[in-house]
Amino acid sequence: MSLYEIYFGGSLLLIVVGLYIIASKRHLVRVVIGLEAVTLGVNLAIASMGIRIVDDVVMMDALAQSMIAISTAVAAAITALALSIALNIYRHYGTFDVRKLRRLRW
Repeated sequence: MSLYEIYFGGSLLLIVVGLYIIASKRHLVRVVIGLEAVTLGVNLAIASMGIRIVDDVVMMDALAQSMIAISTAVAAAITALALSIALNIYRHYGTFDVRKLRRLRW
């Protein structure tokens, strides 16, 4: 099993676990954590595609590194925004439960 396959398998595992957390949990903060796990899985997949082995030295493409850096910055901003929205929802409605928030539709 090569290094590429190990990293790509780990990224698929992170994506599946993140999607499971998003689909099964009713707590708003856990959904945000699931989104973060999916983002980390995608970043690891990008990193596994950017790995090059030259003369027994593991190197990573500059394009993959820049894509991961931009994705990490965007994910941090989205997570901060989602957590602030979740905090405002808790202050206003007193719950993080997604099922109770669905009842508030027009």
